[in-house]
Amino acid sequence: MLKAIGIALCGVLAFASVQATAQELTYPKKNITVIIPKNPGGGTDTSARLTLEYAKKYLPDGVIFVPENKPAGNGVTGLVEAAHARPDGETLVMTTVELAMFPHQNKSPVDYKNFTGLFAPIADPCALVVKADAPYQTLEEFVQYAKDHPGEVQVANSGTGAIYDLATTNMEQQLGIKLKHIPYSEGIGPAIASLVGGHVDAVITTPGAAKPQIDAGALKMLGVMDSKRFALFPDVPTFNEALGAGTDTQMRAWAAIAGPADLPDDISSQLVAAFQAVAADPDFQTAMKNQGIMPSTMTGEEVQAMMKADDEMYAKLIAETKSE
Repeated sequence: MLKAIGIALCGVLAFASVQATAQELTYPKKNITVIIPKNPGGGTDTSARLTLEYAKKYLPDGVIFVPENKPAGNGVTGLVEAAHARPDGETLVMTTVELAMFPHQNKSPVDYKNFTGLFAPIADPCALVVKADAPYQTLEEFVQYAKDHPGEVQVANSGTGAIYDLATTNMEQQLGIKLKHIPYSEGIGPAIASLVGGHVDAVITTPGAAKPQIDAGALKMLGVMDSKRFALFPDVPTFNEALGAGTDTQMRAWAAIAGPADLPDDISSQLVAAFQAVAADPDFQTAMKNQGIMPSTMTGEEVQAMMKADDEMYAKLIAETKSE
């Protein structure tokens, strides 16, 4: 009992320490603009606004975060504007996984090297979801079924060339199967609805997006594309667990607040400390989960490393797709 109390007290003290560090944020003299290169109301917009709501307590009196939705050009316009902003910490941007994809699809002139990663409140793995009464109840059975029916299994995604479409391609390449890609340019919501209605055989999505239908018993998740299991579905195996080591299918849909490249260390360190405090805030974690989002705690160098790793992965994957 005493040990448990000691552990809990250490956690409280650690959280208080992070808060104390974050409260030293002093650099902004003007409001901080945060560009959101997505339409209002989506997961990226929601997570950005929730993060800023909890981070505002660390700003000096009279200074606020000003979120601005700039979805033009599939978000590229907002990314370019943020990349070219003065590196003074007064303009930030909510980058997304498309930052790692678009440069290799000739859709964007900027990449991760144009930004300083600060905080990724979202970093959810892709997952394979099927109907609860599908003829395959495990990931192994799905792969075998796909091998026995090449090109017949219909897998829905959120649009040609988007993350879930590329995740499907990654599955094909890694697992030696051929699937039929069914794009839904309206987004992953209609793709999931189509699966529930029995119009497709499977969907690649993030776990949280399909959680209501899974909880209701209509759908079943067979595996997650990550190095570890996903906290919302601890009983669902990773692809590596289900199919054996070496099944390199790690794919994640992330959103990360960043500043322009060459952001001074004194500014970036203050922002990272503030976002670390936000990430550790139980109320923030609950608010994110209530929106169907499993909050990530990646900050600073972790975020930059993730953006770099995904840029390299998509460069290879997209090049191989073009050569097919």
